[in-house]
Amino acid sequence: MFSYVAVRMGCLACLVLFIESAPSRLAYKPSIQQVTALRTARAAHTATTLPDGKVLLAGGMADGGGSLASVELFDPAANRVEEAGSLADRRIGHTATLLRDGRVLIAGGYNGEYLASLEIFEPAAHRFVRAGALSEGRSGHTATLLPDGRVLFAGGVGRAWTFLSTAELFDPATGRSEPAGSMSVPRESHTATLLADGRVLVIGGHAGRRQQMEVYASAEVFSPAFRRFDAAGTLGTARHKHDAIRLDDGRVLVIGGADRTDRRFFDTTEIYDPRTTQFEPGPSMANARYKIAGTSILLPRGDVLISSGARAAEVLDLASWTFREVAGHFPGAFHFATAAPLPGGDVLIAGGYSDENQNTAGIWRYRQ
Repeated sequence: MFSYVAVRMGCLACLVLFIESAPSRLAYKPSIQQVTALRTARAAHTATTLPDGKVLLAGGMADGGGSLASVELFDPAANRVEEAGSLADRRIGHTATLLRDGRVLIAGGYNGEYLASLEIFEPAAHRFVRAGALSEGRSGHTATLLPDGRVLFAGGVGRAWTFLSTAELFDPATGRSEPAGSMSVPRESHTATLLADGRVLVIGGHAGRRQQMEVYASAEVFSPAFRRFDAAGTLGTARHKHDAIRLDDGRVLVIGGADRTDRRFFDTTEIYDPRTTQFEPGPSMANARYKIAGTSILLPRGDVLISSGARAAEVLDLASWTFREVAGHFPGAFHFATAAPLPGGDVLIAGGYSDENQNTAGIWRYRQ
């Protein structure tokens, strides 16, 4: 017959054994750690997660200025980078879109000329091939993969430093790009986010330079069925060089950005609800940040990692609706860095430039 004392002591022993066998799990916290370095320091490049989990890092701005054609592959299993050939054209301010068949479409950019050229990376062959051209050269545009496999390009800057309101649709099946209407205003440094219903939400941005610059609070939605942009509410704060990401519930989180002077940048966020077509204030970040487009990542459990533009990354915890900094710091508040999700929920953060206009070759890994 077992006594109460014996049973109680046995349970305590099991608890002690559990704690001693899993200390790392109980004590574990998400962190940012540098794991390796790029072969070429770069900023304003692109980072695309391939179907095999590797990340393609392409082009960008060279240290001291100029554009790059070099390409690198990051292997998350070994935390190692290797050279992966070269783009056909040097590019900065281009876009890279993972197509439904696993290839990567590289579009536009600038290298002394505003580029209309397209090229595709074929992972199986490890090569870039020419893929036609946009209707017009553009840099600083957005590229959004639609549910039907086409890619929407919107805005940017074109020939003679002209700010573009035009949009076009590229069909990888035919290799052709065709006009897709125009936005209400020309936009650069805006964001474009695919909504759950297949439309694309375009937010903020600017047109003009220096004293003539106008930063927008306006938003509009592109409907693929009608090839038309319609008004979609107004931000509480006009902003450019921000980021935007769709949450699991279908709303869109708008993050940071700056005013027209770029001396005042924001720790604020806003939430767009497609059902009401209105923006509402979101929680404030721990750090103000800008020049961060494409570096916010939706984590597997629905939280959002904000990974660049400040010396600390932070996570929006949806359960508490608050931001918290992630352990580990970057050596600088790097701008125009890239971020890409890795298999298993980690995130790659690479490159960018500091407030002193110095590129970094650093590659960091967010570990959950």
